Amino acid sequence: MYLHGSRWHMQREKKKRRANPALIGLILMLAAAACYFNQYVVPTLPLPQAPTLTPTHDPESFVNAALAAFEEGNLLQSIANYEQAVMADPDNPAIYINLARVQVLAGRYEAAQTSVSNSLLLSPDNPMGLAILGWTLNFLDNHAGAQAALQRALLLDPNNAMAHGFMAEVLVDNGDFLQAGEESRRAVELGENMLEVRRSRGYVLELTGNYAEAAFQYEAALAINDRIADLHLSLGRVYRAMERYDDAINEFVIADSLNPTDPLPNTYTGLIYITTGEFGKAVQAMQQAAIEDPSNAIRHANLGVALYRNRQASEALQAFRLAIRGGVTEDGAVVNGLSLDSPDVVPYFYMYGLLLSRSGRCAEALPIAQALIGNFEDDEIAVGNAEEMMAICEDQEGVEPTATPEPTQAGMTLTATPDN
Repeated sequence: MYLHGSRWHMQREKKKRRANPALIGLILMLAAAACYFNQYVVPTLPLPQAPTLTPTHDPESFVNAALAAFEEGNLLQSIANYEQAVMADPDNPAIYINLARVQVLAGRYEAAQTSVSNSLLLSPDNPMGLAILGWTLNFLDNHAGAQAALQRALLLDPNNAMAHGFMAEVLVDNGDFLQAGEESRRAVELGENMLEVRRSRGYVLELTGNYAEAAFQYEAALAINDRIADLHLSLGRVYRAMERYDDAINEFVIADSLNPTDPLPNTYTGLIYITTGEFGKAVQAMQQAAIEDPSNAIRHANLGVALYRNRQASEALQAFRLAIRGGVTEDGAVVNGLSLDSPDVVPYFYMYGLLLSRSGRCAEALPIAQALIGNFEDDEIAVGNAEEMMAICEDQEGVEPTATPEPTQAGMTLTATPDN
């Protein structure tokens, strides 16, 4: 056939070509390889952009789980659930605030500060966020920052019951007892059914020595939720001050069961046993507290007191030495020694000094005696025991060490503040 108007003749004769055996073999090999790949290799390969099998959750489900865990007293699980809720809904300030609230009650103050600060980045003028921030900063001993945050919260919401309660705690910690009382009463008027409000009122009453009324407030808080370790600990402290020792120990046992890693229940229990003269039980309680908080010198000092009272002189010397001079425990915990800069630690030093002097270690005992007289000359008990150390050392030459001495005015009592 011809294409009219074209210079080219489009019809060509087809030449017969001989088959190339090598090419055919190559094609067959490739085909076989393709079949093998499709049949055996492809099924083992992950699909690109395959949908995840991880189920997604509504943030509300995590919040509900956190609330349920809180009601059961499982604060750590409540925190974990709120953290999952934050991950699912990171732009919701209310979740951060609720998380911070539980973290404070669990004693995780630094984490609470981070959580509530995140809420305020999202909502800077949230009164509840500012109130929780003030509460948290007070626990971290930033009283000025706490007061500023709470003042801002109350400016934005004058009827915020929690803000009034937390302000009362700041004021009482700063010694402003009158204003603290007014703030705590106002808080109860505005939110008598709030756990934190009852706790704040109880705290103010406890620190002002109104123990019976403080017990009533802590009991009211426990009626709202009886699974919070901190509330049982607070009520136990008040019962101890009221000399209701059996009731106090019962509260400390409950607090310990709810928060087994906290050394305070065992510390307070040990102090009661020292007061009642049950020194063997005191040793057991103080040993457990030291295990739970091995880097805290006060725990080892309290153990020293219990051992001293139980007439275990050599063991008491070791405990006091670790507490006062510092060192490393058998388990590798580093203990920074105590400084003789507060009346609270004076009994530890003169007990240690008496043990040293009776053991013939006057080179170590006499500097302690001199420091006690030089720094606490108005403390008759401290000075009396320091003079006893020096008298023992004066009479010591050529005399064998004697049994554990009793301190001058040995009826002294050890105290423990809420954060000892």
